[in-house]
Amino acid sequence: MRPDKPAIEMTARELAKYIDQSVLKPEFSEAEIRKYIIEGIDFGCRTVCINPASLDIAAELTSGTETEICVVCDFPFGLSTTRSKVMQAEEYCRRGDIFELDIVSNYGWIRSGKWDLMRDELKAVSDVCHQHNTALKTILETDALTLDQILQACEIVIEAGSDFVKTSTGFYTGGKSEGATIELVRAMMEKVKGRCKIKGSGAIRTREHFLTLIDMGIDRMGIGYKSTPIVLGISQ
Repeated sequence: MRPDKPAIEMTARELAKYIDQSVLKPEFSEAEIRKYIIEGIDFGCRTVCINPASLDIAAELTSGTETEICVVCDFPFGLSTTRSKVMQAEEYCRRGDIFELDIVSNYGWIRSGKWDLMRDELKAVSDVCHQHNTALKTILETDALTLDQILQACEIVIEAGSDFVKTSTGFYTGGKSEGATIELVRAMMEKVKGRCKIKGSGAIRTREHFLTLIDMGIDRMGIGYKSTPIVLGISQ
């Protein structure tokens, strides 16, 4: 959605509402998890994006704040069975404190043209999320895909009832690592045409890139904990 004013004129708190601060590194100690969740809260980020093992910590720290919880599901490969993905989504969402769930689509299916399988799986997860008033974001892992595959996958994501389509996990190592480029996000916006929201994630590390995506009308961005103060223009 196009913002009401240019991003350069927004305050740091206004800009932070576009951010899901990523706190996902598997090697983090509990002290590091707490530190970066608290930083996301202090910045005023829309959510902190966390692994399921961090749910209790995130619930404790975000309680009574403006920052919500986004939990990842079947992250970062998306290769569990559909039944497993549905069970994971049910376990997390039934807590009642999950604002959004980011699930990794089976991008091997996308590359193989298995659109019916992709649609049915995402629909099953979407139904569970919406039963618990949790929004669903679907990650395509765009660096592993061609543009044609990405655009067709966007259509399937919409048909399945996902609230967002998202570019990347930020953990892909099998090829290029371009993430949410201006050109890719623009192409996805033109395909989606407002029928679902768009989250850019991966390689958004400069303030210029961040502000440009906001001015284009992006809905949310996944930003690594190191990059959040940079894109917000905050010195630490």
